[in-house]
Amino acid sequence: MLRLAAWPLLALVLVALPHGLSFSQQEILVFLTINVLVVASYRLLTLTGEWSLGHVVIMGVGAYASALYSKKFGVWVPASMLLGAVTAALIAVLLSFPLFRMKGFYFLIGSFASGEIIRLLWKRFRDPFGGPKGLKLIEGMPDFSIGIWDFQFFEPVSYYYFAGTVVAICLWILWRIERSPVGLTFHAVHWQDRLAEACGVNLRAWRTLAFTVASGFAGLGGALLAHYIGTINPNSFDIEKMVFVLTWAIVGGTGTFYGPILGCVVLTVFNEIVLREMGFEQMRPLIYGAILIGSILFLPNGLESLVQKLVGRRRRVPGPAEIVGESAVK
Repeated sequence: MLRLAAWPLLALVLVALPHGLSFSQQEILVFLTINVLVVASYRLLTLTGEWSLGHVVIMGVGAYASALYSKKFGVWVPASMLLGAVTAALIAVLLSFPLFRMKGFYFLIGSFASGEIIRLLWKRFRDPFGGPKGLKLIEGMPDFSIGIWDFQFFEPVSYYYFAGTVVAICLWILWRIERSPVGLTFHAVHWQDRLAEACGVNLRAWRTLAFTVASGFAGLGGALLAHYIGTINPNSFDIEKMVFVLTWAIVGGTGTFYGPILGCVVLTVFNEIVLREMGFEQMRPLIYGAILIGSILFLPNGLESLVQKLVGRRRRVPGPAEIVGESAVK
């Protein structure tokens, strides 16, 4: 009952949250919402045991594709977002052919090299990618009204509600995938790959599936970002951004669905409340590096392990009468 009551309460808090923030904080909330989708999709890939350094570039593929569909071909923005996600997934399928000939560390380096090749293509070709300056004047979400509600998506509150709805649906889909036989197979590919292969599981095909699905959701996150800020360039999806995603996932922990999301939220709040207010925002990569090393050394299971310990301590301890009653039954 408490768990069921927690979901409506959480939804109420998320709906009311932007109205107590300043304009700049509302914009940060929009970016945080999009980042939650990116880091949650990244965890889906890690279920198979592979860690990529090109996930943010795949996010950029979705951003560029959606921007070009709407800007060059006049596609309706919501449709272009979905097409951007599909394009990112298709690029992931193409990359899977060389990448999944590698495994572990070699896959990590290969994904980084593939991402850099894509970024260099964006910089090299001014048409259609805009070269180093990227794309500008990207079409925004069209405004609409529902009854008394007027959604103007250039405002952060309206776009937060839109992005939050999209991200919530995506998170539910990712959660259902993980709890389905497909998600169990991903775990088997990671932890018992030889046994899974002996049972007829095609390891490369399942890793490709995880990579493709994760890339599709990351591409949708990139599309949400592009149509909000209205401009993108190759530096928006460089290795520094990928390190942040990697840090969120490791600090939060990848053992549970909520772990990377928790890491993303906590570190974003830490950055905006602590680093920005104290004037240390320029040192964020250095501080994030220290946090990452400290997490690996002293909290290897991430922040999710602290939540699990806290929940475990709050579990109700049975009283003496219950213990006696259980003994009598036995």
